[in-house]
Amino acid sequence: MEKENYEILWEQTFLPQIEKTVSNIAFVTYVEKLQPVDVKGNKIILCTESKFFADSVNDKAIGGKMKEALSKCNTYINDFEIVIAKNREDYLKQLGEEEREQLEMQGSPISPKFTFDEFIVGSSNEYAFAAAKAVAENPGDSYNPLFIYGSTGLGKTHLLMGIANYLKLHNPRLNVLYATCEQFTNQLIESISKGKGSGADFRRKYRNVDVLLIDDVQFLAKKQGVQTEFFHTFNELVLQNKQVVLTSDRPPREIEVLEERLRTRFEGGLLTDIQSPELELRIAILRKNATKQKCVIDIKVLSYIAELADCDNRTLIGKLTKVIFASKLHEKPITIDLVNEALKESAGERQEELQAEDIINCVSDFYKVSKNDVCGKRKNKEFVLPRQVSMYLILDMMALPQETVGKFFGRDHTTVIYARDKIDQRIKTDSKLAVEINDIKKMLLKQ
Repeated sequence: MEKENYEILWEQTFLPQIEKTVSNIAFVTYVEKLQPVDVKGNKIILCTESKFFADSVNDKAIGGKMKEALSKCNTYINDFEIVIAKNREDYLKQLGEEEREQLEMQGSPISPKFTFDEFIVGSSNEYAFAAAKAVAENPGDSYNPLFIYGSTGLGKTHLLMGIANYLKLHNPRLNVLYATCEQFTNQLIESISKGKGSGADFRRKYRNVDVLLIDDVQFLAKKQGVQTEFFHTFNELVLQNKQVVLTSDRPPREIEVLEERLRTRFEGGLLTDIQSPELELRIAILRKNATKQKCVIDIKVLSYIAELADCDNRTLIGKLTKVIFASKLHEKPITIDLVNEALKESAGERQEELQAEDIINCVSDFYKVSKNDVCGKRKNKEFVLPRQVSMYLILDMMALPQETVGKFFGRDHTTVIYARDKIDQRIKTDSKLAVEINDIKKMLLKQ
């Protein structure tokens, strides 16, 4: 199963910080064995089967330091509670019906990496950034709905998740739901197919929220039944002064076969676009991502890459990653000559779809599993790692849009984001996996 946001936070943010705070014995014996099962307000709920184990963790010697570590992570969670349960399923059985219904209203995982602080602002996106920040600070008061549009890879999803992360930190009592338009559609179809009370459950999930964030609403095009349901959801929320934020790759008037009543409502709030990054912003993006990858690059070389790569943010970062990897692989300093060699601009690059196919085939061969299992739905352990590695490498080496990568595996872009973050975190501590990924990259570069 794909992991919930609190599970990602626990594994990628909280555990590393707690490990720095408590003793190694306490971490290995107790903390590492706790399982996150829920979040209530500012508390993360952790489970263990043993009351003795729970009492040991709650002791001030460990519990106090855990709370101290959580508070240092700068998230909306700064406390914990331990329950006696075998796993999440056992925990859910112990809850009342009302509590279970509230859990079902949780949306897609929101990456903690996508914050306003991490968003690089320039003239091409400053208006959209300011609007998103204003909505996060005062949801429902103005700019309702906020409609952000622009080409893929320019930061629309980052702003949506930035709003969600800001609200979780500064206003955790609000019920915030993030979902893609594709998820909204699929869940609606599923509720119809189930019949009985499923439709009411679906409506309760999307209408009993304080802030609704929907990504890629252009996929409403030509789906009349879905548009009708979305119209009523949208209307009910806005009438109650609940905040709605939408993103699209085009303005409402250019979405094909969109009902006029939806079009006028989308245009009734604030429309703002994100344009392709200007040269100065591209340089700033390259500089920040070079720093993240612990790589010092001369400003002249960064400027050269920025001038060479007049593209969206995601592709730009992908090109930088190729250059850094080529530098490490060949043990050469990053110069303009190396940039030209790594990007192979003069020879032209292969088609993106073919490259993605090559990566999936290479990973499948390396781990000795079939391509169908890597791209399929089976969640066996031996298939999940190759699948996540494939997603990570496609993003890392090609900088394809996350939505495009997801289509290779029959999944949405939130799953791709999770896979990328998961592998990125693991290779920092798992030397075996880091070597494996490096070997696969070498094999691909030799093809």
